[in-house]
Amino acid sequence: METTLSYLAVDATLSDIVWFFLVGLLIVGFLLAGFKLGQRVRAKEPPPPEAESQPHLPEGGAVHEVREERDHVGIPEGGLRPHEMQGYGNFGSTTSEHPDEVRERRESGHRRTEGPGPHPQPGSPPDSGRGAHA
Repeated sequence: METTLSYLAVDATLSDIVWFFLVGLLIVGFLLAGFKLGQRVRAKEPPPPEAESQPHLPEGGAVHEVREERDHVGIPEGGLRPHEMQGYGNFGSTTSEHPDEVRERRESGHRRTEGPGPHPQPGSPPDSGRGAHA
């Protein structure tokens, strides 16, 4: 009776090994089929572009940043709805004829006020609230 049980145990172990082997072969078969399908799809695609068809720099070299001052366009108090905007959000503004005046007017509100700076945190050095460039 003991030999029958040992044969059954060996038989169950071998059947498990066979099932794992078959499942592994099935997975490898799916992977190989996917690889072959990918090769066929790639073969039907157009070739990559050649160097001559790529964009080149203009004759004058790279394009540099252009800074310009724009004329102010007022926005109503209640705001604008998207369909009321002109020119995709830039309101059709134009380049200013007097860029220095526009820049001075825009930057006039950014002057540093005299007087004490922000309040320092408790326990910090005396000049810690003034900032790095004070």
